[in-house]
Amino acid sequence: METRLPLLIERDFFGYGASPPRIEWPNNARLALSFVLNLEEGAEFSLRAGDPSNEDTHEVQCQIKDAPDLCMESHFEYGTRAGYWRVMSAFEEAGVPVTLNVCARALEATPWVAAYARQRGDELCCHGWRWESHAGMSEPEERALIDRCMATFQHIAGNAPVGWHTKSSPSVQTRRLLIEHGGFLYDSDAYNDDLPYYVTHGERAHLVLPYAFDTNDMRFFVNHSFHRGRDFHDYVMDAVKALLREGEQAPRMLTIGLHTRIIGRPGRIDGLRDLFASLHGLPIWYATREQIAQHWLRHCPPPSPFEAGVRQ
Repeated sequence: METRLPLLIERDFFGYGASPPRIEWPNNARLALSFVLNLEEGAEFSLRAGDPSNEDTHEVQCQIKDAPDLCMESHFEYGTRAGYWRVMSAFEEAGVPVTLNVCARALEATPWVAAYARQRGDELCCHGWRWESHAGMSEPEERALIDRCMATFQHIAGNAPVGWHTKSSPSVQTRRLLIEHGGFLYDSDAYNDDLPYYVTHGERAHLVLPYAFDTNDMRFFVNHSFHRGRDFHDYVMDAVKALLREGEQAPRMLTIGLHTRIIGRPGRIDGLRDLFASLHGLPIWYATREQIAQHWLRHCPPPSPFEAGVRQ
């Protein structure tokens, strides 16, 4: 006999359908482009950090058990020692803003990231405490973890983030806990649309900015779908061209996910630099996720009687 888990969260298979909102992006752009640079270095699973196991995904798939994995730790350290500076140099030259998806434990290890983000005007979004899924996490544990993340960002960055993105799958209560905590404009724990949308909890409407796994440099690691920097460039440009065509009728959004230890390697970085060159002059609005969220809240507010925005 088939056994099914209880349906804890209602699923929406329709979304906007054939009638997406007709709002306009700034400067008549057809596409809002969101670059997200993930900083997880120092937040990976490591026995030496007191975690129950070592991380097994870096340039290779390898699980070292019952002993510190110094090779894995070294691969992650490359992301902040070399990759971060190479990637940020490319963003600086292109004059493009970026949202930094930072794990709170990683921010503790690299506080200078917050200082540089303030200097450039980039957004710091919380990527959880460490680089882990929240699926199956107990509610008390997750609630305490969210509080710990917010306190860490406040202490190191000077302010709490307004965005949240769990690695892989959130728990069934993650979004509710974020709403109840207050202070969040959006979360990115969804992969189901090309546009922001609202979900409701009680009398509050909460904004979701979907993320993307396909226009993401992790495909250099996962299944090795990308081999050369040009593969990354070509795939992302295919997505941009398709969305710009659709953007003639209604706004579209695209998220490009990056990692300092992945795209920051010398054999891959020109995929990002060439992408910036190919995007130049196109009708695109380059924005942080906070900027996109603020624009959506102003120009496409949730239906009455729901209230949206940051709870004071």
